[in-house]
Amino acid sequence: MESRFFADILLNRHNAAILDRWNALDLPDGWLVAGSLFQTIWNLQSHQPPEAGIKDYDLFYFDPHDLSAAAEQQVQARVESVLADLGITLEACNQARVHLWYEGHFGHPYPALQHSRDGIDRFLMPCTCVGVRPDDVYAPNGLTGLYRGTLSMNPLTPHRALYLQKTASYRRRWPWLRCEDAA
Repeated sequence: MESRFFADILLNRHNAAILDRWNALDLPDGWLVAGSLFQTIWNLQSHQPPEAGIKDYDLFYFDPHDLSAAAEQQVQARVESVLADLGITLEACNQARVHLWYEGHFGHPYPALQHSRDGIDRFLMPCTCVGVRPDDVYAPNGLTGLYRGTLSMNPLTPHRALYLQKTASYRRRWPWLRCEDAA
């Protein structure tokens, strides 16, 4: 299923371009993650263009040597420069520093992470816990739930209000998605 997933996400021309320029991004423990991946799959299953409605393209990396916002902004600027011609919104996030701002932004504590995959593990829904880089797919919960459109709360991130907000948003765009747990 990983080869199918990789082929499907490459149908999104922006995902393909990001992965084609991967080495130029120079992201330690870098991964293309989140909505640009699972939303591409859901768009394809809904017979929509692969890029439809994807608001941004998230890149995770892990740099424990500089946890400053300034360093993260420098990486963001480099990513934007390398991919400027795509005309998309990009967000580069150093997973080594998420614990410094997460609680202030989302209202919940967040543990210090050891690598980028820890951040992928903590997306609100297990089926959306996916990341790719050239020739590598990370899907700690498998890909079956993603293709089935099965939404449930991630026990690693049990933030019910945030989960319900995301679920409602996703179901407005892809009404065929189904929730495993009661809202």
